[in-house]
Amino acid sequence: MAITDWPASERPREKLLECGPKALSDAELLAIFLRTGVKGKSAVDLARELLSDFGGLRPLLTANQADFCQPLGLGSAKFAQLQAVLEMARRHLAQGLQRGDALSSPQDTERYLQSQLRDKEHEVFACLFLDNQNRVIRYRELFHGTIDAAAVYPREVVKVALAEGAAAVILAHNHPSGIAEPSSADRAITERLQQALGLMDIRVLDHLVVGDGYSVSFAQRGWL
Repeated sequence: MAITDWPASERPREKLLECGPKALSDAELLAIFLRTGVKGKSAVDLARELLSDFGGLRPLLTANQADFCQPLGLGSAKFAQLQAVLEMARRHLAQGLQRGDALSSPQDTERYLQSQLRDKEHEVFACLFLDNQNRVIRYRELFHGTIDAAAVYPREVVKVALAEGAAAVILAHNHPSGIAEPSSADRAITERLQQALGLMDIRVLDHLVVGDGYSVSFAQRGWL
């Protein structure tokens, strides 16, 4: 039976408009994105099959073009649409961290850094540079490493911080394994960076380790 023949309360689009997006399942949300199914399958049926094949919504959303376009009914146009949606979501999160805006919410900052780093295949070390009023100057990714390590050079971090005119920084890096628990090496490099930046009167406000859907804050742990 086609979705158009379903009761209105069960159609994903009508259900979203009536109850809001949180009321929909992953398959129903994906069906709205897909718009149409394939021969013998409604959009919801196709969505359920895709979620099963990929192992969930996030693996589907982060799949590369070749893997995404392999299943029946998906092509480069759908992949391009999906990438546009994901980029809009990232830019939406970044709106709260515009240049010149003061940081007002640790949660917004954490969500933004998660959106930038959590899906990286390799370890990336980044800094959010702030002025003396904790207003955002710039977000920059400084070091890219292998899948389990990144070489971080305090001298280079200090150099960039001075060039940006930063009075404070928030450090961040991802763990591609998905486990955000900081390692002894993470704590050691944080201490080195804090010492090096401190010599230039640049404060380290936090260091966030980003994992799969969550992060660990050095500041919350009392390590800074």
